[in-house]
Amino acid sequence: MAVPKRKTTPSRKGKRRSHHSLRGVNMLECPNCGELKLAHHVCGSCGYYNKKEIIDKTESDEEEKELDT
Repeated sequence: MAVPKRKTTPSRKGKRRSHHSLRGVNMLECPNCGELKLAHHVCGSCGYYNKKEIIDKTESDEEEKELDT
């Protein structure tokens, strides 16, 4: 059975774990509505991507209002 001969030092442990950090999320402001969105993704609030309407949010908003009342 493999057993370490010496205790791993904090500096050696830190060098091994130097690439384990998480990266930040790239949030951009939507040019259409101004909400924050992920880069290269459709905006969740207005449904636009690259100045084109991909998802029609007006229909879904009207349907939700009808269901609520």
